[in-house]
Amino acid sequence: MRIVKVMSVVLCSLGIAFAAMAKDMNVGFVYVSPIGDAGYSFAHDKGRLAVEEMDGVKTAYVESVKEGPDSERVILNMARKGYDIIFATSFGYMDPMLKVAKQFPNTVFMHCSGFKKAENMSNYFGRMYQARYLSGMVAGAMTKSKILGYVAAFPIPEVIRGINAFTLGAQAVNPEVSVRVVWTKTWYDPATEKEAAKSLLDAGADVIAQHQDSPGPQEAAQEKGVYSIGYNSDMSTFAPKSHLTAPVWNWAPYYKQIVNQVKEGTWKAESAWPGMDAGIVKLAPFGPMVPQDVQDTVTAKQTEIASGAFKVFSGPVKDQQGAVKIADGTVANDETLLGMTWFVEGVVGTTE
Repeated sequence: MRIVKVMSVVLCSLGIAFAAMAKDMNVGFVYVSPIGDAGYSFAHDKGRLAVEEMDGVKTAYVESVKEGPDSERVILNMARKGYDIIFATSFGYMDPMLKVAKQFPNTVFMHCSGFKKAENMSNYFGRMYQARYLSGMVAGAMTKSKILGYVAAFPIPEVIRGINAFTLGAQAVNPEVSVRVVWTKTWYDPATEKEAAKSLLDAGADVIAQHQDSPGPQEAAQEKGVYSIGYNSDMSTFAPKSHLTAPVWNWAPYYKQIVNQVKEGTWKAESAWPGMDAGIVKLAPFGPMVPQDVQDTVTAKQTEIASGAFKVFSGPVKDQQGAVKIADGTVANDETLLGMTWFVEGVVGTTE
């Protein structure tokens, strides 16, 4: 039975490779928000455009696809049309994609931010928490009220991990800061995001950060005359007087790598989590209001993170109740990070 299973995996891989070599490759992308959001889907689409420029490759996308049944319909439609690779870029697409993947063994399915995989389906994400730590350092250095606001989408490990990394970065340069969190329960709703930011500003925050797809929180900060930290892409054009920097995505290298692997027949299903060393995550340029000494300190730490000399989640790290979650002298492993459902000390808010 084991030999039969191994042979089936080999044949599946060969089928994928031969299909890719026989014709121009068609690559599909599924986005949870419009590509004009200036945020998450916009960043993924920049990666798609890089793939579009590759020889023998055609791409297509569907934007503003709701998580759940709608995404299954869109992914299934792409598979039926013979797409060679399908990238589904939101957490809620995981189970629908897995269901479709089982029906199309010769198609490569790539799910972003999830944890499930199959013989023809990988999951992938980037270590955005590394760039969030750096952006926290900037926020911690620039705050006067020592209250930072964070507009957050959903209380899932990805978002909680980012909030914790941001808080640790801020505390590294300003131990007295606190980070207040407001949940919007939406990935993309500019009006809701902006109102959430306003509530944090009313609570005394003078730097607004976000895990949201629109520049709404940035605009709220600029209207109030305080600072902001963006996300996904360089949002400085929306709030030039406010925008300090942003943790941003650079998907082009990874997407081109996957396409080449499929073309060459070397692709294998995996769980991929590249970071700053691979150029997948980075910081947007600093705003002109960020002092040079702050820029230098953050840039030096960025070099340490990229080289592996510094780990963001190094102990001791305590939770909100003061209990040690990561012991002194230890570093949180990926399992701990991927399952993170608790806030670090200094975060004001609940994980619900």
